[in-house]
Amino acid sequence: MTGEANAGKALTVDLEGTTFARIPIKTSVVMPGDDLDAFIREYASGVVAPGDILFVTEKIVAITQGRSFPIDSITPRKLAFFLAKYVTKTPYGIGLGMPETMEMALRECGTLRILFAAAVSAVTKLFGRKGDFYRIAGDKARAIDGPTSGTIPPYNKAVVLGPSRPREVALRLKALLGVDAEVAVVDINDLGGNILGSTLDKAGERRLVSILKDNPLGQGHQSTPLGVVRPA
Repeated sequence: MTGEANAGKALTVDLEGTTFARIPIKTSVVMPGDDLDAFIREYASGVVAPGDILFVTEKIVAITQGRSFPIDSITPRKLAFFLAKYVTKTPYGIGLGMPETMEMALRECGTLRILFAAAVSAVTKLFGRKGDFYRIAGDKARAIDGPTSGTIPPYNKAVVLGPSRPREVALRLKALLGVDAEVAVVDINDLGGNILGSTLDKAGERRLVSILKDNPLGQGHQSTPLGVVRPA
C-alpha cells in the first residue's frame, strides 16, 4: 500500500536529466520483537519491481533488532548531562542534545571517542567550522534518534540507536525480495542523509542520497518507513 509524502514534498525529483519517482509505502507501526523479513514481505513484495531501489529507514531496522529504549529506562551519567548542554539544537530533531541520547552515544561509541569529538568540535566552532563532532564520533552517534513530538508513538518517548550490520541487512532483504532490485538502509532527515548499508556501489549510494536529500518520507502520522525509488 503506497502512502503520502512528507508535508510539502513532491513524489518525483529530477536528477541529471532523469525523473525519479519516490514511492512511500504505508505500513503498520513497527514494534520491538517484530520480524523485519516478514514485515518486508508483507508490505514491499507487491510494490518493488525490477530496476527499483527499496529504501528502508534505519529506525525500523534498529527497532526490530532490539535497539530501541524507552526514555525512562535510561539513566544518564553526569558527563552526559554536561555534554548535552553544548549540543547545537536544531528544529529538525533533538539529536544528542538531551542527556538520555548523549548517554546512549557514550555507550555506543565509547567515552574517549565522544570526549575527543566534543573537544575538537569546541575548538573548530570558534573558527566557524561545523560538523566536526559527528565526523569524529562517527555514524553510530549520527544515527541515534531521540524523542520528538512529531514521531509516531511509542517512539516519541524513546531513544533508537542506529542499526547493527546494515549492509548485511540490505543484502538479506535483496535476496528475500527475489526481484532484480537494490536495497538500501538509509538515515534521511531534513538536514541531509546517509546510506548506512546497501547493495549499491558508492556512486549509486551518492545518487540515492541526492534523490532523497529533501526527506520525502513522513516521519510521523504518515507511517511510511519504506519507499521505492523508480525511474519515472
